[in-house]
Amino acid sequence: MDISRQFKPQTILLWEKVAEHAEAQRIVKLFPSAEVRLIKQQRYHPSADTPAAQALLDGKRTLMVGRTSSFVGYFDGRLGPNVFCRPYYKLVPVSNGCPFYCTYCYLAFVYRKHHPFMKININYETMFSQIRRAAASPDGTACFNMGEMLDSLALDHVTNLTTRLVPFFSEFSNAYLMLLTKSNNIANLLQLKPNRQTVVSWSVNTQQMIDTHEIGAASLSQRIQAAKDCQDHGYRIRLRIDPGMLHQEWRTAYADLIRQVMTTIKPENITLGMLRLLPGHLRLAQAAYGVRARKLHDSDLVKGASDGKLRYPPLKRIEFYTFLADTIRGFDANVSIGLCRETPNIRRNLKQLCNPRQCNCVVW
Repeated sequence: MDISRQFKPQTILLWEKVAEHAEAQRIVKLFPSAEVRLIKQQRYHPSADTPAAQALLDGKRTLMVGRTSSFVGYFDGRLGPNVFCRPYYKLVPVSNGCPFYCTYCYLAFVYRKHHPFMKININYETMFSQIRRAAASPDGTACFNMGEMLDSLALDHVTNLTTRLVPFFSEFSNAYLMLLTKSNNIANLLQLKPNRQTVVSWSVNTQQMIDTHEIGAASLSQRIQAAKDCQDHGYRIRLRIDPGMLHQEWRTAYADLIRQVMTTIKPENITLGMLRLLPGHLRLAQAAYGVRARKLHDSDLVKGASDGKLRYPPLKRIEFYTFLADTIRGFDANVSIGLCRETPNIRRNLKQLCNPRQCNCVVW
């Protein structure tokens, strides 16, 4: 069940330099029960004796309202010599995470005790200026991914960002807004006029994996229905089956997932990825989420990728991707299928099934 609409921070950290701003005041008034702390710096560190796992959980109930000097950052697609992705721009108006409790979320490990809060940056004029500047570069198509450092829709009822960004991107011919979510928080999207410059993508997994590892996120049926509603409204729709996780009945479970989505919606792209974790994440996740996260330890993950993350052994990844791609082709022979952050060896083995230039975060 999607808990995003019920999100109520216990603490709001209000940066003193935006305290009188109308947008800051609007957000604060949404949560009358929250403790509002006026802060002099846009930093918050738990006490030294607070365990990282507790700081992670507390951060899910802590909201900071402030500004940033960097909404847009360029990602060149390189994650070391043997992990590749497509280049795109990261768009980060909300940073550090989301209200969901995904056991595998790399942001939880990256930010743990240093930035254990969700932050809304409200100096939107700077955001629009930076988008325009990046879109004006002579490199051609510019894709702005608002789904890597945050869930694009989980807090949209708080920020109303889509009501600003979707119309804004309609002005461009070469710039695209890429939304990625595990939420069904689509009320704002359905009130807007869709355009070709906005792509809405859902991260989907089997219901068993959602129940175990994506606590608080929308159910599979909720995500599929939200995607259908947005597609019927006129939005471009994509899917991301990521992170794929192996277990005894994984073939049956993922075949059923694909059947459910492909008989309900018609995505323009499906990107496949598998579980990948920074080595230190396992201990943090287990401390925070207990038995749910202990299942990550049973995944037989190995080293070898230049981004430093643990993955399933190559042969298991090839088997998983091949099965999913063949199953997808059984429903739609023409839908594009991509791979997320994989090695050249895996891409070579899947070259007949997956297009390395067509994946979730870019437009081709």
